[in-house]
Amino acid sequence: MSDHQQNNREQIKAERHQQRQQKVKDAVDAKVAEAQEERGVLMVITGNGKGKSTAGFGTVTRAVGHGKNAAVVQFIKGGWECGERNLLQKVGVPFVVMNTGFTWDTQDREHDIAACEQTWAPAEKMLADPNIDIVLLDELTYMVAYHYLDLERVLSALKNRPSHQHVIITGRGCHRSIIELADTVSEVQSIKHAFEAGVKAQVGFDY
Repeated sequence: MSDHQQNNREQIKAERHQQRQQKVKDAVDAKVAEAQEERGVLMVITGNGKGKSTAGFGTVTRAVGHGKNAAVVQFIKGGWECGERNLLQKVGVPFVVMNTGFTWDTQDREHDIAACEQTWAPAEKMLADPNIDIVLLDELTYMVAYHYLDLERVLSALKNRPSHQHVIITGRGCHRSIIELADTVSEVQSIKHAFEAGVKAQVGFDY
């Protein structure tokens, strides 16, 4: 094949690539043009993989970086140090922490239900506060799955929150009614996990 023929083939490939990319751009631009509604988004991050809470905290940090008012409610978490809490509390983000640890640690259902109620009460107030732009309900899914919280009470708070308020819910096994209500649902799947290979959770990476 001559250099001229080779150059022609490369030019044709380049033109076809450009045409394909232009079609992609046109489709994306059309979607962007259609999406003009501005309102609060309910996002669920669920699944068995690692990184659900981390993703939720990442979005909260982004919002705070843009000057938004954020609040965080942590269910199930124990008394151990939390890097995200260390950072975000310094910039004024309020936290409510259930602080009981995992249910297999406490093995006390009534105590866990009472702790959940004490945590959910301020969460409900946050979900009704028009001054809060985004609320992270970390590990809320377990509270519904274990019947520590009434599902309808949770759904009511989510439905009746201020119209501009974003909410992020994390945790495994999210109830289908919450998924149906949500605007955005992401499922994190586990392919491999270091813990299964005997690597312990480490400060600054896992928590």
